[in-house]
Amino acid sequence: MIGAGVVGVTSAWYLARAGHEVTVLDRQAAAGLETSFANGGQISVSHAEPWANPRAPLRALAWMRREDAPLLFRLRWDAALLDWSLRFLRECTARRTRDNMRQIVTLALYSRRQLQALRAETSLAYDHLERGILHVYTDRSEFSTAIAAAAVMREFGCERRTVTVDECLAIEPALVPARRLLVGGDYTAADESGDAHRFTQQLASRCAARGVTFRYGITVDRLSLVGGRVAGVVAAGQVHAADAYVAALGSYTPLLLRPLGLRLPVYPAKGYSATVPLAADSIAPTVSLTDDGHKLVFSRLGQRLRIAGTAEFNGYNTELNGVRCRALIQRANELFPALRPAGETEFWCGLRPATPSNVPLIGRSAVPNLYINTGHGTLGWTMACGSGAALADIVSGRSPEPPFRFL
Repeated sequence: MIGAGVVGVTSAWYLARAGHEVTVLDRQAAAGLETSFANGGQISVSHAEPWANPRAPLRALAWMRREDAPLLFRLRWDAALLDWSLRFLRECTARRTRDNMRQIVTLALYSRRQLQALRAETSLAYDHLERGILHVYTDRSEFSTAIAAAAVMREFGCERRTVTVDECLAIEPALVPARRLLVGGDYTAADESGDAHRFTQQLASRCAARGVTFRYGITVDRLSLVGGRVAGVVAAGQVHAADAYVAALGSYTPLLLRPLGLRLPVYPAKGYSATVPLAADSIAPTVSLTDDGHKLVFSRLGQRLRIAGTAEFNGYNTELNGVRCRALIQRANELFPALRPAGETEFWCGLRPATPSNVPLIGRSAVPNLYINTGHGTLGWTMACGSGAALADIVSGRSPEPPFRFL
């Protein structure tokens, strides 16, 4: 297993539980220190509408001149981004949007059930809340579109119901000061929230207790291919050999696999977050929220508020952009004017592995003993347990439970 983010660690857990001997390699000093470190914190089946939809091309063009745009494509020569963008445009038809939404909901529902079963089995504590997710809208056109999207999700089994402004305020009273901004919402009571980083590190400890070996501080140089099969992972002059290999390196997976002739349609979408420590008298949400117009989420993690979102397509750049950081806090203050920080806000950014369709790539690759688990975009935390469980089934020669489009 290459990669110790939330997707890699959950894969290791389910593989070990299925009876496999598992070794995990990661370049960081511990599990969950990159994309899983400070994400939005949502287990959001309800966040299933793909970025690629009939409205996306015009909106993306309109946002290109805004440094704080929710979806920002940097104008630069990048063959991988050009190829990804052309594939993205092909996914923007109504038919493809609907099919992709069905795939996303199917895997996300399965994953949420797997997470709940895992939590019952292991008693992991990661500041999780089971209070649902409330989508709020401040634009009537956006709200009208969301009503139609929610109806489609209900067809596929996600109980996302449309609610009035008054119902929004009853679900999350911290929104009362922002009442004048709201036009309506959607609420999914079964959705959850929690700290993905804490979850990943605790599950890694449980994996180790089950016999999984973690080797940190190892940067993988390449995969050695002999006779059409992977013969080993080459890192710092050493070869780590196994019977089967799983690539779960998030956005870096295509870079590792490209020399093998495997071209994955995965591109890094840089997301930002701000973690605000809360004073005892802060009026902050306890229900996880999604502000669809600004592509932001708000999740309560104990006495912290995580504000996260947006997508910036700028290659493998991991520098913080001050304008985009400030936009998170500005929007938080508009919705929650009584948000009283108890200390310095921590800003972070991470590269989310996005496919043009937002449907992840899970299963056996064209190389017989090489498996892939990547491409989850903004839903890596949401889909991690289901992806790991399904991958373990595939590696074990079993058919995965969910009717999902596996490789």
